[in-house]
Amino acid sequence: MFIPILITALVSLVNAASIVSRSQSYLQPAVLGPKTTITIGNKVIAPDGFERSATLVDGIFPRPLIAAQKASFLNKLEDETMFKSTSIHWHGIFQNGTNYADGVSFVTQCPIAQNHSFLHNFSAPNQAGTYWYHSHYSVQYCDGLRGALVIYDPHDPLAHMYDVDDASTVITLSDWYHVVAPVLRHIIGTTANSSLINGLGRYAGGPASDLAVISVEQGKRYRMRLVAMSCDPNFQFSIDGHNLTVIEADGQLTEPLVVDELQILAGQRYSVVLVADKPVDNYWMRSLPSLAGASFVGGTNSAILRYKGAPQADPTTVITPAQNQLVETNLHALINPGAPGIPGYGNADINLNLQISNVGGTFYVNGVTFNPPTVPVLLQILSGAQEPSQLLPNGSVIVLEANKVVELTLTIVNGPGGPHPIHLHGHTFDVIKSAVGNSFNYVNPVRRDVVSAGNTGQQMVIRWTTDNSGPWFLHCHIDWHLDAGFAVVMAESPTDTAAHVNPVPQEWDQLCPIFDSLTPSQLGGGGRYSYEEAANISTLLFPPSRLPY
Repeated sequence: MFIPILITALVSLVNAASIVSRSQSYLQPAVLGPKTTITIGNKVIAPDGFERSATLVDGIFPRPLIAAQKASFLNKLEDETMFKSTSIHWHGIFQNGTNYADGVSFVTQCPIAQNHSFLHNFSAPNQAGTYWYHSHYSVQYCDGLRGALVIYDPHDPLAHMYDVDDASTVITLSDWYHVVAPVLRHIIGTTANSSLINGLGRYAGGPASDLAVISVEQGKRYRMRLVAMSCDPNFQFSIDGHNLTVIEADGQLTEPLVVDELQILAGQRYSVVLVADKPVDNYWMRSLPSLAGASFVGGTNSAILRYKGAPQADPTTVITPAQNQLVETNLHALINPGAPGIPGYGNADINLNLQISNVGGTFYVNGVTFNPPTVPVLLQILSGAQEPSQLLPNGSVIVLEANKVVELTLTIVNGPGGPHPIHLHGHTFDVIKSAVGNSFNYVNPVRRDVVSAGNTGQQMVIRWTTDNSGPWFLHCHIDWHLDAGFAVVMAESPTDTAAHVNPVPQEWDQLCPIFDSLTPSQLGGGGRYSYEEAANISTLLFPPSRLPY
């Protein structure tokens, strides 16, 4: 059992480890904390060799390292082409008793307006592992506002398996776009231009820009924390000539499992142990995105694993077909294994079935597409709304009783762009049935917070216990799909929420009046011009009336 800890004492927020490229060194910024103000703003960067404006933390890319009990986010966004409001979600943190700090625009708060701030102050008792943070306002994190969050456990029961576990072993995987997200969100089926490892990469036909270099020493064992921070693609991750031992999935320890390649979906995290037992040399680290035409030509979708003493040169290693790919059903929870409730399909206290469909690019959950309410769901509940008929958006809020075992079956009836990574806020869940395969496991399934629902015709089954009162978002973590309506809100015991989250900070109460007073110019995002620009890129467009959330 993990010991209770304050998030500040053992937290590191990083977008990448210290990075050494072939041509220059990127020194890890100084640690911020224990109490700090973080400024979110715009800056022109070129992580894959193509210059564009981005949305960044403290103007730094990759992100600064943060270790803080309190983090106040000051919004200084000014670029008219991108959103000027923001919110920050701490992905994987339960926020038990602090639902207002979950950071989901129009579910748990109103966005933070330009030139305003909001203080996130919360603890993470009994949590340790690999997490991340990102904007949860419309598709803003696709423009760069994303980074990793690690809570280190001083009593990790698997610590004997590795020698090194620090900022240098955090590996972030992300996609990158050359057009700003407020334009791309109008396009049905938008595609990334490149992928980045630790914030660096190359795009097809582009310059030979710097690649990330992860340094290791022969004979040592490294806990590498993989974080998939993409807005869309999943990645096939491997390192030439090396096996990887999986020991964690989404902040939950697993029984050690040796693989030579793993698929990681948007929002998912894995800890893998790499033993540096090969000859001193350079080895390709590969992260192939699920994008049409993706390859490793010219160093795309790659980084460099460099042994101490190896020359500063590109690897010459050759990829070989995987012999031992990760299969999710082979992962088993290490701590307290076993799904809650009575074993057997349909034997939970609450049995839910969600059917996912898609018409014209818009996603529907049981026939309803998610449209953000003008009043956040949490504020509705605190204002007295507690029945499904009272809660907005109508048809997208599912009320659950307290302390019940929920079994959710989610089926992709028609859903292009899969496999779809499904994330539940406020909880981890046991994966009873994975999308691939037909077996059910109630004895020792993997426990995590993002699971694949697969493609059209596939389904997954998960279980969790409603022990955290408040509204919790359940959505596809392909951000373009979320923006197109692939989401519902699980409102756990609304009658208990006011007492459970008491006290709500006074500054939280001010977020909505400030945001509601903003003019279109103050909201940013290009306004009507963003739609016109999208029309110059593609003819496959959503209707122009879609609102951000």
